Amino acid sequence: MTVCRDCCCGSLRKHPAVDHAAQLDRLRELLPAAHRIRTSLCLDVCAQSNVMVVQPTRAARRNGARPVWFGLVLDDAIVTDLAEWVRAGGPGVAGLPDTLALSVIPAPVESGDR
Repeated sequence: MTVCRDCCCGSLRKHPAVDHAAQLDRLRELLPAAHRIRTSLCLDVCAQSNVMVVQPTRAARRNGARPVWFGLVLDDAIVTDLAEWVRAGGPGVAGLPDTLALSVIPAPVESGDR
């Protein structure tokens, strides 16, 4: 999982009511060590901050799964739902819960498949 933490995402100035460090801590707490959580510089969808991208497993990617982009991840419930979906297998393996479908955003065109 890639978590944008640059100019807008992770910004107290833009989202003063969100504990951005706690979001990362919560993801690391909820996901086993095999699930790598990395932070990224700007992912170019600042209007949708906070942005997170869930990568499919290698096997799922071989079967056609692609990364799923999420925007406006500003609530602890969404962070928890994301972690549960990733633990269940994520893109190409587990169905996307309706609650998370509301947060899916298109990947920026220039990003390709990141």
